[in-house]
Amino acid sequence: MAVDRVERRLAAVLAADVAGYSRLMGGDEEGTLARLKAARKAVVDPAIASHRGRIVKTTGDGMLVEFASAVDAARCSVEVQRAMAAKNAGVSQDARIEFRIGIHVGDIIIDDNDIFGDGVNIAARLEGIAEPGGVCISDDAYRQVRGKVEIAWDDLGPQILKNIAGPMQAWRAQLSGQGAVKLPPGSTAGRAPALALPDKPSIAVLPFQNMSGDPDQEYFADGIVEDIITALSRFPSLFVIARNSCFTYKGKAVDVRQVGSELGVRYVLEGSVRKAGGRIRITAQLIEARSNKHLWAEKLDGQVDDLFELQDTLTMKIVSSVSLKLEIAEFERVKAKATVDLDAYDLYQKATALQRYDRRFDEAYELFCKAFAIDPAYAAAYVLAASTLFNRQFARGTPMPPEIRAEIIRLTETGMALPHEDALAMARAAHLLSYLGKQYDVGKELADHALRLNPNLGFAWLARGWISVMRGESELAIDSFTALLRLDPLDPARPQAWSGLGCAYNIVGAYEKGYEWSRKAVEVNPAMHSFAYFVINAVPYGRVAEARDTVAKMLEIDPGTTVSDALVLCHTRDQEWFERMTRSFREAGLPDSSS
Repeated sequence: MAVDRVERRLAAVLAADVAGYSRLMGGDEEGTLARLKAARKAVVDPAIASHRGRIVKTTGDGMLVEFASAVDAARCSVEVQRAMAAKNAGVSQDARIEFRIGIHVGDIIIDDNDIFGDGVNIAARLEGIAEPGGVCISDDAYRQVRGKVEIAWDDLGPQILKNIAGPMQAWRAQLSGQGAVKLPPGSTAGRAPALALPDKPSIAVLPFQNMSGDPDQEYFADGIVEDIITALSRFPSLFVIARNSCFTYKGKAVDVRQVGSELGVRYVLEGSVRKAGGRIRITAQLIEARSNKHLWAEKLDGQVDDLFELQDTLTMKIVSSVSLKLEIAEFERVKAKATVDLDAYDLYQKATALQRYDRRFDEAYELFCKAFAIDPAYAAAYVLAASTLFNRQFARGTPMPPEIRAEIIRLTETGMALPHEDALAMARAAHLLSYLGKQYDVGKELADHALRLNPNLGFAWLARGWISVMRGESELAIDSFTALLRLDPLDPARPQAWSGLGCAYNIVGAYEKGYEWSRKAVEVNPAMHSFAYFVINAVPYGRVAEARDTVAKMLEIDPGTTVSDALVLCHTRDQEWFERMTRSFREAGLPDSSS
């Protein structure tokens, strides 16, 4: 019996997709499609053609491309990413089209102009671990391109890729680098140095897997993890990595030893959640990061109505495993819940997910309002509803209407008037009342109280840092932002702390340090507020030309921007600092009026 012969060949396979595509489409379908088509027409397709690539197929947000040479594939990817970085300059973070690219050289199967096999699968998995705007290649591809492509590469070490047998060595392009760098296998060059362990038990709780088979239950699994982080954070005898850094690992296959090194913790908690009908199962395993030794594993089953009790049990077991010196009274305090109503709690978690991941602010606001309608004593729901209104307006990039400002303050003050011990609600209230209401003393009191309740809460440190800037207290601001960067070293919001450090050093006239921190923030997050913080440092540091270039970018984003508009982003009760910032904006060329 004749068997059809399978056609195979060796090829370089490039897999690419758009980072955050679902979020972009949720915010603006037509605009996102238009920007993606424009990027393909102007940048991507011409680069593929000029490097002799063949587009095998495209999906809504991605594509698969075959090259005869790994060098061609690498050069094409670098050209695309650099062109897209230039194209995105001045575009808000929420509207950028940013590609992630993975490249592998391997054997592929050809069938009706489509390609299959490990060569394709590995490229796709490498794309999954690439950063937005980044390129990640396999060791097989690296051996083909080293010394032949004018770019340096970071050795990422062995990576565990989903559904790929065994760890694979991976490399990351240094897209700002010049010239090739040869690194030996196993080199740690280019990686961030391992953080020193704190002087007390330290732990990171990674996002739990949703085992329910229902993507809509992601919010439920995430909510459980956030509650566990919050509960653990209230123990002053523990050092707990903040939520944002932990969630950078969401959806990724991770090496626990690498997590321990990147976050500077001794212990890592992994787990999963399965919710079906009225039943719930939570599984968790505690691992000593450096040795990859499993200390214990736990499986907890119960009714959904028992969720709070299950979380308390799991938290106590974790704490008992990493510290034996905690007092029972302290744990009883930790068990206090923001609400005892599961329906209100479920709405709150759904709203949090909609706001944080999908940026669907209107829907999130409605759910927060429903949550405090069910439980009028749910302080956090009022404050998060207010925070959602603030974030919606901030994302629009338009001035805050007086009626929205008044409603944000009303909701915040309503929540804070209720008896509660919710550190996150206090920290967010501190930020809103200081920034919008100029209630700087109230804001400082709330931020300090939040940190007493939860000394490991990253947002509380961020809020206290900015409130200290507004109050003109540079040393306290520097201490707060530095604490945040240690607690939350991978937080996507860390450019806010860098900008804050730029402002704090500017207050005391340390313009070189202020310039370096604000420049770092602009490079990662080129937006109006980070541009403003850069200008106030660049001018007194003697980089007036750079400041004027930055003002030009601000005026490209909003041609009507004035000195007064910029000062709203940098508002303070320190009059001397206010006047210095005013002079800097004027010297950089920002007009006093829009006429």
